[in-house]
Amino acid sequence: MAINYDELMALKNLGQRYSYGDREVMLYAYGIGMGADPMDEKELAFVNEAAAIPRPLKVVPTFASVAAWGAGPGEMNLNRVMVVDGERDITFHRPLPVAEKLLVDSTVLAVFDKGKDKGAVIRHQTVLKNEKGEALATLVASRFARGDGGFGGPSEGQPEPHKVPSRRPDRSVDISTRPDQALIYRLCGDRNPLHSDPEFARRAGFSKPILHGMCTFGITCRGILQTYADYDPNAFKQHAARFSSPVYPGETVTLDLWKDGNVISFEARVKAREAVVIRSGKTELG
Repeated sequence: MAINYDELMALKNLGQRYSYGDREVMLYAYGIGMGADPMDEKELAFVNEAAAIPRPLKVVPTFASVAAWGAGPGEMNLNRVMVVDGERDITFHRPLPVAEKLLVDSTVLAVFDKGKDKGAVIRHQTVLKNEKGEALATLVASRFARGDGGFGGPSEGQPEPHKVPSRRPDRSVDISTRPDQALIYRLCGDRNPLHSDPEFARRAGFSKPILHGMCTFGITCRGILQTYADYDPNAFKQHAARFSSPVYPGETVTLDLWKDGNVISFEARVKAREAVVIRSGKTELG
């Protein structure tokens, strides 16, 4: 069915209740590839709570994207086979605890019509709060509904993407993914068969299941953790990026990084296919 612009803009869902614990925190970190080297103490701090020398379990900042998986403003009635993530922008207000009971508010911010054969973009916001009502993180997401354009909505007004510097990257990091990485990451909440069912992926226009865009998003966070943040999740104030092309599980992602003060700009690519998979990336550290 066609998008009803007014109904979609009116969607909101306030006071949703979710909770998570250390199991979910560690599963997410493992799902984005941390702990691949079981002797790397810096990454083990995110995936192992049982240490001979006591240390606190750390939470990957982008865990915020799955901490309340399923939260949203309401049913959007989109063509699910044709929906992919467009972008994600997370602002961190407080450090994410290892376990928390959440209050979650979700609203639709904007809906853009790219045309009948070009799809639609839906921007929505989710605010994660602790039991005291204090904001932990604000997530702004864009869904690209490739099969739902042409409903007569506005086409102009989308935010301008962050511009990465024109100079050569200050650093580049290669991060490998596993052939089964999408099957692990989906256990964090996103059970979309596009990432696990070969036939479903073919019907959606892909040669095989693709890695979740949000897994790639987490991988970019991991890359900045290990380079400019000294594995300190509390250093993150913002992490944002646009998804431009899928990663196939098993590929190596090259993260190109530019540092200007507290702002890290980044893009990600798969060199083997000459494909840029993440554009307009921006992390603010503080």
